[in-house]
Amino acid sequence: MRAVLQRVTQASCTIDGAVTGQIETGFLVLLGIEAEDTMEDLDWLAQKIVGMRIFNDENEMMNKALADVGGDILLISQFTLFAATKKGNRPGFTRAARPAVAIPLYEKMIDKLAALTGKKIQTGIFGADMKIALINDGPVTIIIDTKNKE
Repeated sequence: MRAVLQRVTQASCTIDGAVTGQIETGFLVLLGIEAEDTMEDLDWLAQKIVGMRIFNDENEMMNKALADVGGDILLISQFTLFAATKKGNRPGFTRAARPAVAIPLYEKMIDKLAALTGKKIQTGIFGADMKIALINDGPVTIIIDTKNKE
């Protein structure tokens, strides 16, 4: 799994003119799922997202986690995070999991993040044409990959 985590002061997802999810302070998480991903990957990534200390404390140091600031999560599925760009100029997406694998893992990620935060997770709709709006705070953007735990 691969996640792009953005610290935001505001983020929303709109589909066909209707807002499906929106938050203020928190994380916009773009989530890519590979066919080989497991529940172990999901659990590790969910813990990492919730525990990530990238909100400023009283000294303007990134020391606070999502819970410390009362933040929310907007979780968006994004298969393009597994784009293969080595050859040519048209990306390939063969590494991205097919919907039969990705949808159940995406739904489990929603449930896991909700359990860890005690909050409803805001979302888009898997596979839909989504319009994402955000104000990236900082800007702070972190990329996390369960196959490359740096």
